[in-house]
Amino acid sequence: MGAAYASNQLDEIEKMVNTLSWKDIVSYLDMSIIGGGLIQGEKLAHFFRNHMKEMEIELLPRRFAAVATELNSGREIWLQNGNLLDAVRASISLPGLFTPFKHNDLWLVDGGIVDPVPISLCRAMGAELVIAVSLNGDIVGKHGRNNNRLITEKIAKENETALWERISDQLGKSLLEKKNILLSRLFGESLRSPGLIEVLAGSINIMQDRITRSRMAGDPPDIILSPKLSHLGLMEFDRGAEAVAEGRACVDRMRSVLENMI
Repeated sequence: MGAAYASNQLDEIEKMVNTLSWKDIVSYLDMSIIGGGLIQGEKLAHFFRNHMKEMEIELLPRRFAAVATELNSGREIWLQNGNLLDAVRASISLPGLFTPFKHNDLWLVDGGIVDPVPISLCRAMGAELVIAVSLNGDIVGKHGRNNNRLITEKIAKENETALWERISDQLGKSLLEKKNILLSRLFGESLRSPGLIEVLAGSINIMQDRITRSRMAGDPPDIILSPKLSHLGLMEFDRGAEAVAEGRACVDRMRSVLENMI
């Protein structure tokens, strides 16, 4: 969203998410279990390139930076130049879900691992007033099983077999016969057994919530917006319209504070 705003492409992004269906999302999941993540991310990157203009960060009409984590050292990396969509791809590489992204000979993963709400980066770039958006406020413990069970039902409803055919090409046709078992393990088929993606998402949510609290205690923003998004599952990009509506509602709730501060 920051990249879309900095490049004057917010309207295009909103149109894009409003037209996404679950079947579209599944078609962009280039699954792989032999790399560094469940999803390679190349199809997703291609999707963004089809819907957003290729731009260099240095030439954007607004200043922009993305945060990533250097996998080998754990260093926080500030991406402030080069290709905009490459910076975004590196910054969203959630460990275990998306494969790491190689950038300038460094393997990078999600910046939220070290700094989920990069207030210090904004101040370092010269921001006099920092309006932070925290997506972690109500997410711990709520992001899991019911949402992921709905995802499992969506996959079954759409009868999308291409995803499993891509996996079976790597492991053999016998894997296709076990797709229901894989679905159960990836997304969690019942309330008794969390799926792999639920465990990954839940663990990262807890970690990011704790890191956010710690970092904001030492360097608080001037204003913080905390939209309530815990009802949305990790992969439910087809519910983007709901996220947009809650974002607007969150700003409305904070309107008086924003107007007084600005």
